[in-house]
Amino acid sequence: MLILAVFPLLAIVVGFWGWTHDWNLGVDSAVYRAGALQLLRGDNLYDANTLPTEPGWALLPFTYPPTAALLFAPLALVPAQVAWGFLTVVSLAALALSVRIAIGALPRPAADGPRWWASPARSTIVFFLVFLGFEPVWRTIFLGQINLILMAMVLLDMLVIGARGSRWGGVLVGLAAAIKLTPIVFLGHLLVTGRWKDALRGLATFAGMQALLFLINPHDSWKYWTKTLPDTGRIGPVHWAGNQSLNALMNRATDLAPWASSAATAIGLVLAIPALWLMFRFHRRGQALAALLVTAFWILLISPISWSHHWVWVAPLVVLLVSRLPKTTPATAWKRWLGTFLVGFVFVSCVLLILPNGRNVELHWKVWQNILGDAYILMPVVLAVALVLRWGLRRRARNREPAGSS
Repeated sequence: MLILAVFPLLAIVVGFWGWTHDWNLGVDSAVYRAGALQLLRGDNLYDANTLPTEPGWALLPFTYPPTAALLFAPLALVPAQVAWGFLTVVSLAALALSVRIAIGALPRPAADGPRWWASPARSTIVFFLVFLGFEPVWRTIFLGQINLILMAMVLLDMLVIGARGSRWGGVLVGLAAAIKLTPIVFLGHLLVTGRWKDALRGLATFAGMQALLFLINPHDSWKYWTKTLPDTGRIGPVHWAGNQSLNALMNRATDLAPWASSAATAIGLVLAIPALWLMFRFHRRGQALAALLVTAFWILLISPISWSHHWVWVAPLVVLLVSRLPKTTPATAWKRWLGTFLVGFVFVSCVLLILPNGRNVELHWKVWQNILGDAYILMPVVLAVALVLRWGLRRRARNREPAGSS
């Protein structure tokens, strides 16, 4: 595990070096720090498109709930570049933790199974190093984003703490939702899978954090929920290539048609039906990680804004896909290997960076460019369709067996 310690140490060194040499490190972490400074000083978070406490190289609006600014308070204790270094350390630890939890959630390998898979520590190191090359992961680290931390909080809560029946189940999901609203959908996952106590604890945690901020800063709390949250344009251009959601897909494909976002929402709600079916099927089979991933990717699809770095959930997905490779038969081996390779390739290839983007170029993409530019969005849809077809064909084959043998 000493290998993993090298990267956090390097992040701290780079953070301090960047501070002394005035490097532009961590645009998003600088915004988090600025939001915390604003809250601690009693200044407004949402009255302007930028914050006076932001450095000149990170002039962006604060788009998170006021509760996030409170939880970002430790970043206000150090310079922006050092804050990036510390946040990177936590993000790297979160990535390693997420991989370890994902491995632990898999069925135990058979006694004659591959030895590398039977060693969780060794497997964690291998996956950790591989995932550093995935665009959502390295971009999250480069920007100083919190996606890896939020993912680790959800995985730890839902697959470890809550799964053991702890009375703290749901709390981390509630805190994650207080930082960034989208994890609140995981409370619905807990509810429909029968863990209603965890769901209620998570909801109480989230509501309690909001109530606390209404007491501390009623102006910003009210403004966030009534004006800032509905204004998705404040976050960035919805049609930009970096937005990998159904909303972005529809807006790019229709040249920003006024009905595009409504159509995307409708499609997302329709996709909720097969997503629920898949989630329940995995849940009944005791495959908690697979069930959770169905919910995670549906959230990414339905969210109005899902930047490419939000797609860090591909990491536990790849862990799951790789774990299935030794269990295949010669007749189907190529399908699983090809599927796993393509999923990895999509997120390593940086296809979103290669395509022309920005300044409305995406609105003039050709068909093949739209397919490549929407690769993140299409990936979970294709996987879901493949699973449904596979199970459907298997069921059809089983139903035909008695007739063929009589």
